[in-house]
Amino acid sequence: MSLKPQALLVMNSGTFADQFDSTRLERLAGMVELGDQAWTDTLDAAELAGRLEEVEILLTSWGVPRLTAERLERMPKLRAVFHCAGTVRSFVSEELWDRGITVTNGADANAIPVAEFTFASIVLAGKKAHVLANDARTFRDDWDYVSARGELGNIGRVVGIVGFSRIGRRVVNLVQQLQDATCLVSDPHANPVEVAAAGGRLVTLEELLRKSDVVSIHAPALPETRNMISTAELQAMKDHATLINTARGSLVDTAALEVECQKGRITALLDVTEPEPLPAGSVLYDLPNVVITPHIAGSLGTETRRMSDAALDDLERYLAGKDLLAQVVHADLGLSA
Repeated sequence: MSLKPQALLVMNSGTFADQFDSTRLERLAGMVELGDQAWTDTLDAAELAGRLEEVEILLTSWGVPRLTAERLERMPKLRAVFHCAGTVRSFVSEELWDRGITVTNGADANAIPVAEFTFASIVLAGKKAHVLANDARTFRDDWDYVSARGELGNIGRVVGIVGFSRIGRRVVNLVQQLQDATCLVSDPHANPVEVAAAGGRLVTLEELLRKSDVVSIHAPALPETRNMISTAELQAMKDHATLINTARGSLVDTAALEVECQKGRITALLDVTEPEPLPAGSVLYDLPNVVITPHIAGSLGTETRRMSDAALDDLERYLAGKDLLAQVVHADLGLSA
């Protein structure tokens, strides 16, 4: 009789196909018992009743339903949830925490592609590459438009990072590759010693906005951070400065951004918006100084398997009785996404 715990993968079908190839399923099967049905996208099907009664471990990702009291009642032996994606906010419940169920996530692994995408955007912002590409479609064979976008180049730039999060600190580290760059950080919860060790300098948001050539947002989406970048903050930015948002659209006041970007004074590179996607009639789509990408900074395709690997690493540690590397506790949700 197998002594391995019963486990079940819970996520939508596309995510399962992306994140669990034969190599990862084989590794998982070496640690747990998957039975005849390794994967499901629902926890409500009547035919799953017997299976759920024995499940001790869930591996979840995008598409997992909320773990409500009713669903948890169907899984009386559940001890741990290893989330193969970023935030757990969409599916955790008070009842889950009350039961003392262990939870991990793949936020650290997901931070890697977001930080890479952001740093690439910062470098391109120094050259005004995105907006000059838009200008080229209008002006065609006349390159006189280049000077209208302000000074070009990445030497000596001031880069402002709003939020010293797991992604924000990675971006601070990457910015050190730019020659003579200054990296300012604004975060009311950050330790100035840790910021300095990463290569940044902790300042107020007001100072950061006033001095930065590029402002990149990496704060969590919380009630108190909603529209934290609004009219006053946008107006405080330097002429020709660039705002980058690869965090959450709710951090930026969309109406205020539309007004300021229409003036042509600042540039916006938006991978996330509020709402998402923007209404088809939004003026932001038509402005040459605004670039919108469809929420692609985070893990996609093969990158998502990095989060699966992180979950499997922690599952292995969990079964061996070792400390976990990516555990989430209830208190964390007050400051993180």
